[in-house]
Amino acid sequence: MNLLSLNSVESVLAQIQGLSNSAQDISQLHTFLKQSEELLLSESTRLAPLLAQLHPSQHSLGYLYILDAGMYAPTSKEQASELVSCAARFINECVADQIRLAPEKFISVCKRFKEQVMLLKEPLRGVGPMLTAIQKLRLSSEQLTTLHPEFLLLCLMAKCYKIGFSILEDDIFEVDQPKDFYLYCYYGGMVCIGQKQFPKALELFLNVVTAPMSTLNAIAVEAYKKYILVSLIQNGQFSTGFPKYTSSAAQRNLKNYSQPYLELANSYNLGKISELETCVQTNKDKYEIDNNLGLVQQVVSSIYKRNIQRLTQTYLTLSLQDIANTVQLNSPKEAEMHVLQMIEDGEIYATINQKDGMVRFLEDPEQYKTCGMIEHIDSSIQRIMMLSKKLTCMDERMSCDPSYLAKVGRERQRFDFDDIEGVPQKFNL
Repeated sequence: MNLLSLNSVESVLAQIQGLSNSAQDISQLHTFLKQSEELLLSESTRLAPLLAQLHPSQHSLGYLYILDAGMYAPTSKEQASELVSCAARFINECVADQIRLAPEKFISVCKRFKEQVMLLKEPLRGVGPMLTAIQKLRLSSEQLTTLHPEFLLLCLMAKCYKIGFSILEDDIFEVDQPKDFYLYCYYGGMVCIGQKQFPKALELFLNVVTAPMSTLNAIAVEAYKKYILVSLIQNGQFSTGFPKYTSSAAQRNLKNYSQPYLELANSYNLGKISELETCVQTNKDKYEIDNNLGLVQQVVSSIYKRNIQRLTQTYLTLSLQDIANTVQLNSPKEAEMHVLQMIEDGEIYATINQKDGMVRFLEDPEQYKTCGMIEHIDSSIQRIMMLSKKLTCMDERMSCDPSYLAKVGRERQRFDFDDIEGVPQKFNL
C-alpha cells in the first residue's frame, strides 16, 4: 500500500483515520508513524486541533503519537489544564494492545502528564489516570513499570495513601530499571507510613537498603533513615547490623550519613524520655531538613507505649498513678488514655478498674484455633508455596541464560577441579 507523503500533519491524520481498523492496518500505521516522528515534533504547536478529530479508543496508536509530540510544545497555565484533561481522557479510554506497540511513547506521555498536574498543584487529578496507565502498560501484576514510582509520588502529594497502598499488595518479580525499584520501595514505604502500615513500610525500606548496588545512592540513604525511625515505632528497638546479603557499599557508608538517627535509636533504647527529647532537640534542624521531623515525633510518642509494654512483663496489676510516674506521663488520666488506646490497638491485653484506678494485665487470649486464624495460616502457606515455585522457575530460566552460562564458564576456568580443597567455598558470579 502506498503511504501518503510526509509533507503535512494532515497526511498523518488521514493515515491514522484510514489505518485503525485491523491488526494488519495498525502494524502499517505503526511503521508510518515512526517515519513521521520528526514531522510531528516540528509541528508540535499545530497538533492540538487534530486530536479533536480522533477518538482515544478507536485511534489509540495514532492519538498517542500526536499527543506525545504535542506535549513538547510550550503551554500556558490554561493550556496545561486542557492538556491534562486531554491526556487523562486518553489514558482512561485508550486500547492497551495498541499503546503497548509504543510503550516508550506511552510512558513519555504519562510522565509529562504527571509533571503538568504537579505544576498545576493538582496531584489528585493524576492519581486515577496514572493507576489506569499502570494497569494498561504492564503485562502482569508481577511486573514493575517505570510508572509505578510516578503513581506513588502522586498518591503521596495528594495524600491518597489508601489508593497507593492497594498497588503495594502485588508481588513484584520483574524489574527493568534498578532506579524504578528503589523509588517504588521508597515512595511505597512512605505511603505505608501514611496508612500506619508500619510492618509493610519496614519491608519496603529494607528492600532499598539491601538492594544490589556498586556505589551508595541518595535513595538508599533516605530509606535507611526512615527504616531506623519506623523500626523504633513498630518494634521499639533498632539493630545496627545489616543482613548478610546487603551490598558492601551500603554496609560501609550508610551509617556515616545517618548519625543523628543512630543517636536517636541509642537514646530510645535506653528508655529514658528526657534523654530522647534532648537528642531530638539537638538534631531537630537535621530532621527538619530531611522532612522527617513528623516521623521523629511519632518515635517520641511511641516510647511511652514501649515503656508501658515493658511493665506488662513485670507486673500483673499496677495503678494508673504508678504507670504515669514510671513512664513519665503528666497524670493518671493521661496514663489511662495511653492504656485504653493500646488495648484498642491490640498492643497489650488489660482491664482497667475505674473505681480504684488499677490496671490488670492479661495474657494474649489468642488460642490459634479459630476458623479465621486457620484461614490466615492456610493463605500464608499457599503464598509461600507459590513463591517457592516462582523461585524455582526463575532459577531454571537463569540456568539456561547464555550470558549467565558464559560467565559461569569463565569462572570455572580459574579453578583446578582435580584439587577440590583449592576451590573457594564462595565466589561472585
